[in-house]
Amino acid sequence: MMLNHSIMGTDGGLPILMVHGLFGQGRNLGALARRLADARRVVTVDMRNHGDSFHDPDHSYPALADDLARLIADLGGRVDLVGHSMGGKASMVLALTRPERVRKLVVMDIAPVAYGHSQSHLIDAMESLDPEAVDRRSAADAALARQIDDPGVRAFLLQSLDLKSDPKAWRLNLKALRDQMDALTGWPDDLPQGSFEGPVLEIAGERSDYVTDPGQAALRAHFPQARVVRVKGAGHWLHADAPEAVAQILITFLGQG
Repeated sequence: MMLNHSIMGTDGGLPILMVHGLFGQGRNLGALARRLADARRVVTVDMRNHGDSFHDPDHSYPALADDLARLIADLGGRVDLVGHSMGGKASMVLALTRPERVRKLVVMDIAPVAYGHSQSHLIDAMESLDPEAVDRRSAADAALARQIDDPGVRAFLLQSLDLKSDPKAWRLNLKALRDQMDALTGWPDDLPQGSFEGPVLEIAGERSDYVTDPGQAALRAHFPQARVVRVKGAGHWLHADAPEAVAQILITFLGQG
């Protein structure tokens, strides 16, 4: 099945495909995509089990990469690929296993390593909320606040709560994401290294701890040509913390289609 996606910009050259992170959806990258669409055709995508894309019990990185490969084939066969967090890992897997599909690769604030943290507590919080029991987002936010202190995290998650559907529901396959959490925080150990020879850029947040020295070493083991830049004052959601800085880095690196 084809992933739900949106296209903006009118340039006929090579498109930019932007891939969101865990619990996100394509529109989370919308402001950045609109900035890039001034000069390029830009595609934002809802990954499986997110947004308006299909649900499936398999949420492994090879499956996510397969989904992206099918979409890229439909878009003409090759793209400049930009992935954040989970989307960055899926993008790296795709570049390593199908290098012919990618011209340039941008990875935003994630490394090709296994992380020790789990996001299952956020799934616990979302599952504890009965969507039918709330009639406005403020009520849903108050309910989530019992388990999630950070208002920014709550606001991010609530973008995936559909209060207009019948029945009201999360646009997330919470069961599949919980079942696959170890794979999501992990990294496949059977991937080729150095198989993608195109330009690679890692954009990391200065205040984020996702791209450590060991993470950079792992990145360069897989992509020896990778460059790393850090965005001053930005955390893990660097495209929200410093949208203009990130947009300018992407424009300079990706260039014309």
